[in-house]
Amino acid sequence: MLGRDLAAAGVVVVSGLARGIDGEAHRGALETDGRTVAVLGCGIDRDYPAAHTTLAQLICERSLIVSEYEPGVEPAPWRFPARNRIIAGLCAATIVVEARERSGALITADFALDEGREVFAVPGEITSALSAGTNALLRLGATPLTAAADVLESLGIQSPPGRAAHDSPILDLLPATADELVRKTGLAVGEVIAALAELDVAGLAAEADGIYRRLA
Repeated sequence: MLGRDLAAAGVVVVSGLARGIDGEAHRGALETDGRTVAVLGCGIDRDYPAAHTTLAQLICERSLIVSEYEPGVEPAPWRFPARNRIIAGLCAATIVVEARERSGALITADFALDEGREVFAVPGEITSALSAGTNALLRLGATPLTAAADVLESLGIQSPPGRAAHDSPILDLLPATADELVRKTGLAVGEVIAALAELDVAGLAAEADGIYRRLA
Protein backbone atom coordinates (compact mmCIF):
# COMPACT_ATOMS: atom_id res chain seq x y z
CA MET A 1 0.00 0.00 0.00
CA LEU A 2 2.74 2.47 0.94
CA GLY A 3 4.81 1.63 -2.13
CA ARG A 4 1.79 2.06 -4.40
CA ASP A 5 0.49 5.28 -2.85
CA LEU A 6 3.89 6.97 -2.65
CA ALA A 7 4.84 6.02 -6.21
CA ALA A 8 1.46 7.26 -7.45
CA ALA A 9 2.30 10.64 -5.91
CA GLY A 10 5.61 10.79 -7.78
CA VAL A 11 7.92 9.54 -5.04
CA VAL A 12 10.67 7.13 -6.10
CA VAL A 13 10.52 4.03 -3.89
CA VAL A 14 13.96 2.62 -3.02
CA SER A 15 14.44 -0.75 -1.36
CA GLY A 16 16.68 -3.81 -1.37
CA LEU A 17 14.77 -6.45 -3.40
CA ALA A 18 14.89 -8.81 -0.42
CA ARG A 19 12.05 -11.15 0.51
CA GLY A 20 9.20 -9.66 2.49
CA ILE A 21 8.63 -5.94 2.81
CA ASP A 22 11.40 -4.99 0.34
CA GLY A 23 9.74 -6.96 -2.44
CA GLU A 24 6.28 -5.70 -1.53
CA ALA A 25 7.49 -2.08 -1.65
CA HIS A 26 8.78 -2.63 -5.20
CA ARG A 27 5.61 -4.44 -6.27
CA GLY A 28 3.42 -1.71 -4.88
CA ALA A 29 5.31 0.94 -6.83
CA LEU A 30 5.04 -1.11 -10.02
CA GLU A 31 1.25 -1.22 -9.65
CA THR A 32 1.31 2.46 -10.64
CA ASP A 33 3.12 4.43 -13.31
CA GLY A 34 5.75 5.29 -10.70
CA ARG A 35 9.40 4.43 -10.30
CA THR A 36 11.25 2.09 -7.95
CA VAL A 37 14.96 1.44 -7.45
CA ALA A 38 16.46 -1.80 -6.09
CA VAL A 39 19.87 -1.70 -4.38
CA LEU A 40 21.60 -5.08 -4.33
CA GLY A 41 24.13 -6.64 -1.98
CA CYS A 42 25.75 -8.51 -4.91
CA GLY A 43 26.52 -8.00 -8.59
CA ILE A 44 23.64 -6.81 -10.76
CA ASP A 45 23.86 -9.99 -12.83
CA ARG A 46 23.14 -12.24 -9.84
CA ASP A 47 19.55 -13.47 -9.46
CA TYR A 48 19.23 -13.02 -5.72
CA PRO A 49 16.89 -13.92 -4.28
CA ALA A 50 15.98 -16.30 -7.10
CA ALA A 51 12.30 -15.94 -6.20
CA HIS A 52 12.47 -12.29 -7.24
CA THR A 53 13.97 -12.83 -10.70
CA THR A 54 10.77 -11.75 -12.46
CA LEU A 55 10.35 -8.79 -10.12
CA ALA A 56 13.91 -7.69 -10.89
CA GLN A 57 13.18 -7.84 -14.62
CA LEU A 58 10.09 -5.66 -14.17
CA ILE A 59 12.11 -3.11 -12.21
CA CYS A 60 14.78 -3.04 -14.95
CA GLU A 61 12.15 -2.34 -17.60
CA ARG A 62 10.92 0.79 -15.85
CA SER A 63 13.52 1.95 -13.37
CA LEU A 64 16.89 0.89 -11.98
CA ILE A 65 18.76 -1.90 -10.27
CA VAL A 66 22.01 -0.64 -8.79
CA SER A 67 24.97 -2.11 -6.93
CA GLU A 68 28.39 -0.97 -5.79
CA TYR A 69 29.73 -4.46 -6.54
CA GLU A 70 31.10 -5.62 -9.86
CA PRO A 71 29.11 -8.08 -11.98
CA GLY A 72 29.70 -11.62 -10.84
CA VAL A 73 30.09 -10.79 -7.14
CA GLU A 74 28.08 -13.30 -5.13
CA PRO A 75 25.76 -12.28 -2.27
CA ALA A 76 27.27 -12.52 1.19
CA PRO A 77 25.72 -11.80 4.62
CA TRP A 78 27.99 -8.84 5.36
CA ARG A 79 27.28 -7.15 2.03
CA PHE A 80 23.60 -6.53 2.81
CA PRO A 81 24.09 -4.31 5.90
CA ALA A 82 26.75 -2.46 3.88
CA ARG A 83 24.38 -1.79 0.99
CA ASN A 84 21.84 -0.31 3.42
CA ARG A 85 23.92 2.86 3.61
CA ILE A 86 23.29 3.34 -0.13
CA ILE A 87 19.54 2.90 0.33
CA ALA A 88 19.56 5.50 3.12
CA GLY A 89 21.78 7.83 1.11
CA LEU A 90 19.51 7.76 -1.93
CA CYS A 91 16.41 8.62 0.08
CA ALA A 92 15.03 11.81 1.55
CA ALA A 93 13.11 9.67 4.04
CA THR A 94 13.45 6.12 5.34
CA ILE A 95 10.40 4.05 6.31
CA VAL A 96 10.69 1.06 8.64
CA VAL A 97 7.52 -1.03 8.43
CA GLU A 98 8.53 -4.00 10.56
CA ALA A 99 11.77 -4.76 12.38
CA ARG A 100 12.94 -7.18 15.01
CA GLU A 101 15.14 -5.91 17.81
CA ARG A 102 18.28 -6.61 15.75
CA SER A 103 16.98 -6.05 12.24
CA GLY A 104 18.95 -4.90 9.23
CA ALA A 105 16.26 -2.28 8.68
CA LEU A 106 17.46 -0.56 11.85
CA ILE A 107 20.91 -0.27 10.28
CA THR A 108 19.31 1.63 7.39
CA ALA A 109 17.52 3.87 9.88
CA ASP A 110 20.80 4.58 11.70
CA PHE A 111 22.48 5.59 8.43
CA ALA A 112 19.55 7.87 7.63
CA LEU A 113 19.66 9.51 11.06
CA ASP A 114 23.41 10.05 10.73
CA GLU A 115 22.74 11.96 7.50
CA GLY A 116 19.97 14.03 9.06
CA ARG A 117 17.26 12.36 6.99
CA GLU A 118 13.68 11.79 8.13
CA VAL A 119 12.94 8.36 9.63
CA PHE A 120 9.38 7.00 9.83
CA ALA A 121 8.30 3.92 11.76
CA VAL A 122 5.01 2.04 11.53
CA PRO A 123 3.70 1.42 15.07
CA GLY A 124 3.08 -2.21 15.97
CA GLU A 125 1.69 -4.36 18.74
CA ILE A 126 3.88 -4.21 21.83
CA THR A 127 3.78 -8.01 22.14
CA SER A 128 4.97 -8.63 18.57
CA ALA A 129 8.66 -9.43 18.04
CA LEU A 130 8.37 -8.00 14.52
CA SER A 131 7.44 -4.62 15.99
CA ALA A 132 10.15 -4.45 18.65
CA GLY A 133 12.48 -2.50 16.38
CA THR A 134 9.91 -0.06 15.03
CA ASN A 135 8.48 0.65 18.47
CA ALA A 136 12.01 1.27 19.75
CA LEU A 137 12.53 3.80 16.94
CA LEU A 138 9.36 5.58 17.98
CA ARG A 139 10.64 5.81 21.55
CA LEU A 140 13.81 7.39 20.19
CA GLY A 141 11.85 10.04 18.30
CA ALA A 142 11.11 8.56 14.88
CA THR A 143 7.98 9.92 13.20
CA PRO A 144 4.95 7.59 13.47
CA LEU A 145 3.59 6.53 10.09
CA THR A 146 -0.05 5.56 9.67
CA ALA A 147 -0.56 6.41 5.99
CA ALA A 148 1.37 7.47 2.91
CA ALA A 149 0.04 10.99 3.46
CA ASP A 150 2.32 11.29 6.50
CA VAL A 151 5.37 10.92 4.25
CA LEU A 152 4.00 13.15 1.50
CA GLU A 153 3.30 15.92 4.00
CA SER A 154 6.88 15.71 5.28
CA LEU A 155 8.21 15.95 1.71
CA GLY A 156 5.89 18.83 0.85
CA ILE A 157 3.99 16.80 -1.75
CA GLN A 158 0.24 17.03 -2.10
CA SER A 159 -1.60 13.70 -2.11
CA PRO A 160 -3.06 12.89 -5.55
CA PRO A 161 -6.84 12.87 -5.67
CA GLY A 162 -8.24 9.37 -5.32
CA ARG A 163 -11.61 7.78 -5.75
CA ALA A 164 -13.68 7.88 -2.59
CA ALA A 165 -14.12 4.50 -0.92
CA HIS A 166 -17.90 4.76 -1.18
CA ASP A 167 -17.55 4.90 -4.97
CA SER A 168 -15.88 1.49 -5.10
CA PRO A 169 -17.72 -0.92 -7.43
CA ILE A 170 -16.90 -3.72 -5.02
CA LEU A 171 -19.23 -2.24 -2.41
CA ASP A 172 -22.33 -3.17 -4.41
CA LEU A 173 -21.15 -6.80 -4.70
CA LEU A 174 -21.11 -7.45 -0.96
CA PRO A 175 -21.59 -9.77 0.85
CA ALA A 176 -18.91 -11.90 -0.77
CA THR A 177 -15.55 -13.51 -0.14
CA ALA A 178 -12.38 -12.07 -1.64
CA ASP A 179 -12.19 -14.99 -4.10
CA GLU A 180 -15.76 -14.35 -5.23
CA LEU A 181 -14.97 -10.67 -5.78
CA VAL A 182 -11.92 -11.56 -7.89
CA ARG A 183 -14.08 -13.77 -10.11
CA LYS A 184 -16.93 -11.26 -10.38
CA THR A 185 -14.80 -8.18 -11.08
CA GLY A 186 -11.89 -9.64 -13.05
CA LEU A 187 -9.54 -7.59 -10.89
CA ALA A 188 -6.22 -8.91 -9.61
CA VAL A 189 -6.19 -10.35 -6.09
CA GLY A 190 -4.02 -7.48 -4.85
CA GLU A 191 -6.43 -4.89 -6.23
CA VAL A 192 -9.41 -6.55 -4.57
CA ILE A 193 -7.62 -6.83 -1.21
CA ALA A 194 -6.56 -3.17 -1.42
CA ALA A 195 -10.13 -2.10 -2.21
CA LEU A 196 -11.49 -4.14 0.70
CA ALA A 197 -8.91 -2.60 3.02
CA GLU A 198 -10.01 0.89 1.95
CA LEU A 199 -13.65 0.01 2.62
CA ASP A 200 -12.71 -1.38 6.02
CA VAL A 201 -10.76 1.74 6.98
CA ALA A 202 -13.64 3.93 5.78
CA GLY A 203 -16.06 1.97 7.96
CA LEU A 204 -18.10 0.88 4.95
CA ALA A 205 -17.45 -2.86 5.13
CA ALA A 206 -16.21 -5.48 7.57
CA GLU A 207 -15.00 -9.06 7.40
CA ALA A 208 -16.23 -12.00 9.48
CA ASP A 209 -15.46 -15.68 8.83
CA GLY A 210 -13.92 -14.79 5.48
CA ILE A 211 -17.01 -12.96 4.20
CA TYR A 212 -17.00 -9.21 3.62
CA ARG A 213 -20.29 -7.46 4.38
CA ARG A 214 -21.48 -3.94 3.75
CA LEU A 215 -22.04 -1.85 6.86
CA ALA A 216 -24.96 0.51 7.29
